[in-house]
Amino acid sequence: MKILVSNDDGIFAPGLEALVTVLKHLGDVWVACPDQEQSGVSHSITLRYPIKATPLNIFPANVQAWAVNGTPADCVKMGIEVLMKDRPDLVFSGINLGPNLGRDLYYSGTIAAAVESTLYGIPAVALSLAAFNNRDLNYQKIQQLVYEISEIIVQNSIPRDLFLNVNLPYTTKECCRGVKVAPLDLSVSRYQYVGMNDPYGNVYYWLKDNYQQLDELTKGADFLHLKNGYVTITPVEIKKNGKRKIDQIGQWFKHFNKEKEYFIDENH
Repeated sequence: MKILVSNDDGIFAPGLEALVTVLKHLGDVWVACPDQEQSGVSHSITLRYPIKATPLNIFPANVQAWAVNGTPADCVKMGIEVLMKDRPDLVFSGINLGPNLGRDLYYSGTIAAAVESTLYGIPAVALSLAAFNNRDLNYQKIQQLVYEISEIIVQNSIPRDLFLNVNLPYTTKECCRGVKVAPLDLSVSRYQYVGMNDPYGNVYYWLKDNYQQLDELTKGADFLHLKNGYVTITPVEIKKNGKRKIDQIGQWFKHFNKEKEYFIDENH
């Protein structure tokens, strides 16, 4: 199995090293990651300056790796179209420092890497860890848990047009309470602007992450399960254009189009 690995924390992130260490036991691994942190860039791509992929020898000899001066979506796109001789069978993105839950999916570069793969028809997994400070982390603590979750995913077929958003509690396999396949809790507003004054009396705003203070969480959804010590997995579908919705919206403009047809007929 050919596995492409990317992330948004950058090529030197400890979470990336931990993921590569696990995945090289499950297949042949290639790595294409941003050359610096790209958290919160969502699904942006680089349009206004050239992209460069620099080979790096920072993993075992059988793992080819490139540092890309672009976004996570750029990295996956480059990996699939340019860097790998053959298309990957599976793309992993992570391990992200901090969970990606609920609305986070629309901001996260980690998620964007998985989405980009899915747009190519290649199954993808985004992996995130419910921890926030690399200095306090021991990735060996979660290594066996990551391995077993990844192994189960690799042994099965992810359905077309969706990716798996996986969030891991910072705990050992033995202390993990299990796996919950759960919906996104989109009711949670995790990030909120906080106003502050500069020395000149001007107000500026900073996004505050309220994850640690969240308490009113939807029963059965991802935020609460992760908080309770479960691995959460959310299958996220890349929606196609539904004919029913196309016809429904088309009805809104039926009268407008009839007027245009009449005008064209009258002038010809």
